[in-house]
Amino acid sequence: MSSRVEVSGETLREWTLPEPDDSKYSRGQVVVVGGALKSPGAAMLAGTAALRVGAGRLTLAVGASVAAHVAVAVPECGVVPLDETPGGSVSGFSLAAASDDLERADAVLLGPGLDDAEEAEVMVRELARHLGDDTVVVLDAFGLGVVPSVPQVAQDLGGRLVLTPNKVEAALLLERDVDDLEADLVEIAERYRAVVACYGIVTAPSGDVWIVDGGGPGLGTSGSGDVLAGAIAGLCARGASPEQAAVWASFLHVAVGDRLSARIAPLGFLAGDMLGELPSVLEAAARKG
Repeated sequence: MSSRVEVSGETLREWTLPEPDDSKYSRGQVVVVGGALKSPGAAMLAGTAALRVGAGRLTLAVGASVAAHVAVAVPECGVVPLDETPGGSVSGFSLAAASDDLERADAVLLGPGLDDAEEAEVMVRELARHLGDDTVVVLDAFGLGVVPSVPQVAQDLGGRLVLTPNKVEAALLLERDVDDLEADLVEIAERYRAVVACYGIVTAPSGDVWIVDGGGPGLGTSGSGDVLAGAIAGLCARGASPEQAAVWASFLHVAVGDRLSARIAPLGFLAGDMLGELPSVLEAAARKG
């Protein structure tokens, strides 16, 4: 029987994350695929968020024209340059350049900073053949908007897939308007055999639902979704299940929003401001008692 849980700090303390140790290798490797010429920052935000929640290693697979800049801006990461179209979008077939990293990854996030639907569709079609058998996949932005055109996604990645749509993207996944967000997200989870995280609601293919309240309007800012998707990928790399990672990351996202709303203002804080808050909010949420 499916359940519906209002998530609190106590919920998380009873659903503890895998215990980290002092080796970056044991905390997992994340690969973020995205970062076109016009939007490299999305991949950088997502990758940094993955490290901020405790992932051990990070590779950013981004457009060749921005790869050197990304490597300097995020010195903690490895960088794989991907071929681009004449317009500066990341080429779908360039995914093969990152094949070794993708195969070794514990979690792959595809989408932040991609800006061409046709090329993203090629990437999503090609992704599964480059992955290890247990690699968890998070699809965001253009990476998830093309999923209805790639029906084999549920077969290839079902059970290890997380989708992070906004309401517009949820409608694309449903191929109809969103009528009842919670019920519709359950339908998406069942259809694609995926965990779905959207506006503080997390659903699973089992029909289970988790509700995370709070955050305020300030979370509706450019890059905020990249931070959430990166945090999910980072927690998956650490060994959390897709459901646990999505619930914890959604809670952290909201808690950071509440903290920045109080310290800065309800509106006007940036996605980059969120990154530095993640470790302390995670520690507070995990603390017993």
